[in-house]
Amino acid sequence: MRKLAIALLYTATAALANPALADVSEAEALRAGDMKKLNFHSEPKDAGSADFSTFEDAPLNLSDWQGKWVLVNFWATWCAPCRHEMPALSELQAELGGEDFEVVTIATGRNPPPAMEEFFDEIEVDNLPLHRDPGSKLARQMGVLGLPISVILNPEGQEVGRLTGDAEWASEDAKAVIRALIGAGS
Repeated sequence: MRKLAIALLYTATAALANPALADVSEAEALRAGDMKKLNFHSEPKDAGSADFSTFEDAPLNLSDWQGKWVLVNFWATWCAPCRHEMPALSELQAELGGEDFEVVTIATGRNPPPAMEEFFDEIEVDNLPLHRDPGSKLARQMGVLGLPISVILNPEGQEVGRLTGDAEWASEDAKAVIRALIGAGS
């Protein structure tokens, strides 16, 4: 019994010492519905460091978003599940995006810019970025083996969770997980 009490005290102390870990633990406990596919890592992992670009070819790097929680979504114009998922990501950004959280979409692989614009026009998404990773350097570096893949980065720029496949990111289950991470309550 004493060992259990010490273990609980140690865990609580560690969580209080690192609020981000406490946020991840809370978010992990809230996984339900499609969010059951979201796997949180036991320890944060380094995110990819390869550059990618804006639609207009200006250089970007995931480190540009340090200081906020980020949901990075890798997608492609030819990906049917991506087409299904993107409007939900748009709704999530509209509701929770801001100083503490942002949805960052990156088209990886061969995605001609006109096809990217047409994709977003057809699904009526206008609040998400049309970033590009044409050589898939970032995607390969981050172990993206299929699409869509959504990766959650903490404010330090480290990967803390990953969801393979599409998900209903506009669901109350998803919003509860993101709110727990950003400390916005539920």
